[in-house]
Amino acid sequence: MKTLKGYQRKYLRGLAHGMKPVVFIGQKGITESVIREINDALAMHELVKVKFVDFKEKASKKELSEAIENTTSSEWVGTIGHVSIFYRCHHEPEKRRITIPCHAARADNPCNIS
Repeated sequence: MKTLKGYQRKYLRGLAHGMKPVVFIGQKGITESVIREINDALAMHELVKVKFVDFKEKASKKELSEAIENTTSSEWVGTIGHVSIFYRCHHEPEKRRITIPCHAARADNPCNIS
């Protein structure tokens, strides 16, 4: 996956604003079942929110978010409060739901990151 640019991350954060978290990370941290749930959610929605219930320190949220990004082959869009946002485009172009803009000045010129 290509690395998202800043304006693309901002666009995705805007899309995620009205969404509710679909996966919650509790005291056990990242387990196989949590990774499976995140992978399933990314396959279905492409853009998901993950809420940290027990990990309130900024450093631990960052480490966990980087681990999730690496294990799920997704893109970490950002963290707001205790919620991290992840994006992974669908591997089949006809099933993609989200079109990411290619140019900051030309938001009407979409492209897909793959």
